[in-house]
Order: sequence, then C-alpha cells, then structure tokens
Amino acid sequence: MIQTFGQAYQFVLKSKVCTVFGSKNSPYPSLWDNTDLSEDKPKTGGWSPKVMAVWDWKTRIPQTYPAEVFYGKVSGGDAVLMEMQHFREVHYAEAYQPVHELDVLPQEIFELIRLQADYTGPLRKRAIERLACTKSQFDTALKKLQVSLNIVRSNDPKLTNDFWLPMREVHLDIVQQHER
Repeated sequence: MIQTFGQAYQFVLKSKVCTVFGSKNSPYPSLWDNTDLSEDKPKTGGWSPKVMAVWDWKTRIPQTYPAEVFYGKVSGGDAVLMEMQHFREVHYAEAYQPVHELDVLPQEIFELIRLQADYTGPLRKRAIERLACTKSQFDTALKKLQVSLNIVRSNDPKLTNDFWLPMREVHLDIVQQHER
C-alpha cells in the first residue's frame, strides 16, 4: 500500500496507467484505492490526509518526472497518471482524435487555447462570453479536448492551478511521430 510520494511514483510506473481517484467502470487500478492513509478529516477542518496526499501526487508526480509520467484523461473522463513510454507507444495512437473531428464547441475552445493558453477559470469566462456556452458545456468540451489528446495540463511547478496548452506545445515529438 502507498504512503509516500516515492511509492506513488513507483506505483504509476508499475501500473502503466492508473486513475487518480477510483472509478467503478475503469479497467485501471487507482492511486486512491491503493493509498493507505487516514480518510478521517482533521477536527480543525479541511481534507483528510489521504485526500491531501492523492491530490498532491496527481500534480506533483508529472511535474517532478515530466519525461516519465503523463497526466491526462482517458475515455470516460477519468483523470489518470500514465507511464510516458506507454503514453508514447500505445495510448496516444489509440486515443488521439484530430480536433476537426470533434464537435464545434470543443473546436472553438481549442482555438481559444491555441491563441492564448490559460487557466481553467479565465478560459471558461472567455468561452462563456465569446461562445455563449454554459459552464457545463464548457467543462464537457474541455474534457473532450483532454480525452482526444488535443490539450494537456502544463507541468510547470510555478503554476498552481490547471493551465491548458495545445498538446503539440508540450509533446511535439509524440504528435509529429504519429503524424507520419
């Protein structure tokens, strides 16, 4: 069972793909289900040690090891950590869908990101104002862009919230490899 950052990192590498928080329909093991920390909330309030650890690891593992671990979403929308070689050799080819094959709203949101990468909040605000979509429609489109591997979260440790970039800006080598 996982109790430390190092153990969580090794679990991701060994699993090849793991969900961050468990999912009944997922074929992958989850970091959450394999973490042995207290789920009790502190008396002073806030998150349990388990929630705090798993939330930290899902961000910090790909930030610390960007050449070894990919963070993204898989079909069904589950957030996953994926061993980079598996991402490069198996997952990208299976999951990539060109943005022009997606619905109009994801295409339009992709264009907003392509022109100006941004945090989720300001990006959502721009999309709602410019594209007349709802928060729910925006969130669904953003998830579709992640699942289809058109956008990716930045691994820059200086960024504290989800900051979205086109996939080719972060993983150009993988994108080009599959364009051939």
